[in-house]
Amino acid sequence: MKSVLHLTKLLPFVALLLTTGCVSTYMPNVPNVPMFTEKGELSAAGHITPKGNITFNTAYAVTDKFGVMINGSMLDQERKKRDFRHNLIEAGAGYFTTFGPNQNRVLEIYAGIGGGSSDRTEKEEKEGVITYTRREAGFSKYFTQVNFSSKKKKSLRLLGNEFPLNYGTALRLSYVDMNKHLLNGVAQEKEDNIFLEPIFFTRLALSPTVQLQYTSGSNFGLRNRKALTAGYSVFSLGFVINVGGRNLSR
Repeated sequence: MKSVLHLTKLLPFVALLLTTGCVSTYMPNVPNVPMFTEKGELSAAGHITPKGNITFNTAYAVTDKFGVMINGSMLDQERKKRDFRHNLIEAGAGYFTTFGPNQNRVLEIYAGIGGGSSDRTEKEEKEGVITYTRREAGFSKYFTQVNFSSKKKKSLRLLGNEFPLNYGTALRLSYVDMNKHLLNGVAQEKEDNIFLEPIFFTRLALSPTVQLQYTSGSNFGLRNRKALTAGYSVFSLGFVINVGGRNLSR
């Protein structure tokens, strides 16, 4: 309860922070954390950040230990000083298991590949004349991630009702490699980078299948680059739908 209230107090500051300054040709999506427990479970989620980046995540448990996922994100933003469009699609697969005294903790390990594009136009006005600087990029992505989450029963009491809470974290390592890089239509040196992307999330169960998720996270670029930098972090609100699976909240 205290951690949820603390995160809620931070939301206005986070929103203000993310509306300033950061520019990069890569914008991370919200990692997929389906919290699978058994074969046949289906997870679908949608998240949005303060900057307007929308992430869609889907996953399916093929067996009692093996799951597959498809994720995507998109941003189409037009502002006075900057236009920014970003698209990303990725697919992955991996292993999941439950453990703990009541088997209510979930460990997931996934890896996958993807690709995307970025188109950013900077606008500067001087003495009534507007100049434009456009940077275009296309890139491939390879990632691996480890998810740890808990379905241990905790709850938030609100308006006389009990809402169960789940907590978790994901640590994703992404390698992003440009296959196109243009500045005002002129080819530039292509860049690559390795991003360390840890996130933490809290889920509030609105029903047995629908949960509200708050995500906070960071993005660290392990290489010094000019355009392919760690310019954006992951802060988002969204909904997660899980169908099937064992009830581990006890």
